[in-house]
Amino acid sequence: MDGALVREIGIKALLIGGGTLILFWTFNAVKLVIGARGINPLVKQFFDQIASGQIDGAYRLTTKEYRQHVSRKDFLKFLGSLQLNRYKNLKSGRPRIEDNLIILTLKLKSEDKKIELPLDFSFIKVDSVWRINRIARGTS
Repeated sequence: MDGALVREIGIKALLIGGGTLILFWTFNAVKLVIGARGINPLVKQFFDQIASGQIDGAYRLTTKEYRQHVSRKDFLKFLGSLQLNRYKNLKSGRPRIEDNLIILTLKLKSEDKKIELPLDFSFIKVDSVWRINRIARGTS
């Protein structure tokens, strides 16, 4: 049955379809990698500022829209509820593109790696600079 189907459709059609799929996947992968440059340094800067007590600096790494919806006081409460001092390791997930946003799940892990805290971040470029547009607890 498979041989008859291949002959019916034709090897050329299968090769063209497969080539198109590979080209599409490659284009999207390259677009994602090139588009996401600058996000890892932003994440590092965000957590470095929190660790050094520069909460206002971390808050300024967010977008104006984020700051309009999340007050500094709410930002402090949110960070306090995360108990970030319990975590020592950071693992980045696979980024996703939705509209102009890049969404990334970061997993914070305790030193003994028994406790994990997933955080969903969305990033957007503002004047050619990446900014954090949303932070939320993720699901494990």
